[in-house]
Amino acid sequence: MYEFTPSYLKAVEELHNLPGIGPKSAEKLAASFLKMNSEDFQAFMTALQELRDKVKQCSRCYNLAETDLCPICSDPERDQTKLCVVEESKDLVAIEKTGAYNGLYHVLQGVLKPIEGIHSHKIKLKELFQRLQNESFQEVILATNFNYEGELTAMYIVKELKNTSLMISRLASGLPMGSDIEFADQLTLKNALRGREKFTEEML
Repeated sequence: MYEFTPSYLKAVEELHNLPGIGPKSAEKLAASFLKMNSEDFQAFMTALQELRDKVKQCSRCYNLAETDLCPICSDPERDQTKLCVVEESKDLVAIEKTGAYNGLYHVLQGVLKPIEGIHSHKIKLKELFQRLQNESFQEVILATNFNYEGELTAMYIVKELKNTSLMISRLASGLPMGSDIEFADQLTLKNALRGREKFTEEML
């Protein structure tokens, strides 16, 4: 019985290990690489190598960056009194596209998932609380996703900050339960930012 060559099967296996890539998608990607001309394939490989070599986490907010501080953290024109807490850099980008927010961010690099063993020490929560102690913020905007894990993470943050003078707000109307911020249209997200309200444990 005929089988694909070992090199092809190895490539399919590695592609299948990527998040969200099923067996059929992995085979399609491998086949598409074989159809690329040498220049296009080399450009693709160079882009991946530069991604590995150059992209890191901002030392302040943990957004993606190619320097020690990301462009947002190094911009003196940003409002230094507001901190928007997001799960991933893609959520930050979605909020930035609205043009409705000019403060700073903190990227958690995930959310609490106790069933999967992802507890507070595995995401950037300790770093968040350190920033709130060391920097002069007045408002913390919780922009985690509107699903169980996002709400659990928001509740954890509220409990940890309940004895502080910080105003804690949550994105408001237009984002239904179960929705992801990165998929919200710009108008909905802009209205959610503008209509944010003070957030307390009783709201959960």
